[in-house]
Amino acid sequence: MITFDHVSKTFGLETHALSNITVAIPDGQFVFLIGSSGAGKSTFLRMILREVVPTEGTVTVDEWNTSTLPQSQIHLLRRHVGMVFQDFKLLADHTAYENIALGLEILGKTKEEIEKGVTDVLELVGLSHKRDSFPQQLSSGELQRVSIARAIVGGPKILLADEPTGNLDPDTSWDIIQILDEINKLGTTVIIATHNASFVNDMKKRTIVLKHGVIISDEEKGKYHQEKKEEREEKEKSKHHKHHEEKEKKHEHD
Repeated sequence: MITFDHVSKTFGLETHALSNITVAIPDGQFVFLIGSSGAGKSTFLRMILREVVPTEGTVTVDEWNTSTLPQSQIHLLRRHVGMVFQDFKLLADHTAYENIALGLEILGKTKEEIEKGVTDVLELVGLSHKRDSFPQQLSSGELQRVSIARAIVGGPKILLADEPTGNLDPDTSWDIIQILDEINKLGTTVIIATHNASFVNDMKKRTIVLKHGVIISDEEKGKYHQEKKEEREEKEKSKHHKHHEEKEKKHEHD
């Protein structure tokens, strides 16, 4: 369970990344986190990973209060939370297998455990045949699959994905979302920050909408809330018309 209890985050004196957020995400949910750039999506994810802590309020991930968690125990929390990034963050001089295996090596797993773990996740993301390829030999979609495999190989309870399809074409993006959906069906909590309206509208998963650091919508079977093009054009016309009228009045007054 992930809980945000009246959480606010301020950077510097005036940048309010999150404002009075209260929300709970039960184990095993699939959640889309949407909103424009600067809405607070990345800060929300970084709170769960304990890369940043609240200015006010508390974030609890299972039994851990991230604000009071000692520095020496942060690694225990992060064993339970995997992260997938838009820009992959893979080591260029390591093969796909080696990139994925690194996390298990750090955990002190045996060679046999590493072999089984990496083989299993490569199969899950459909890249068994690319295990010995280096990042420069892989497509963007394949790189993101390796990134996902690396994030889940340690068996985290929670998987966070920050714009995981931002650099991918539509077909490849949909493949990535389906992989994340499969991971969720295996019991992992999945939270995806995205701008992609079609994923949100087609999958009808829980959708949390952030705007200026505030949750403005939280729907169990959500959709992407965005202003229609016609409405935006109408607002622009109205604004232009109003400006023109003000100029005319000023001219008459002069």
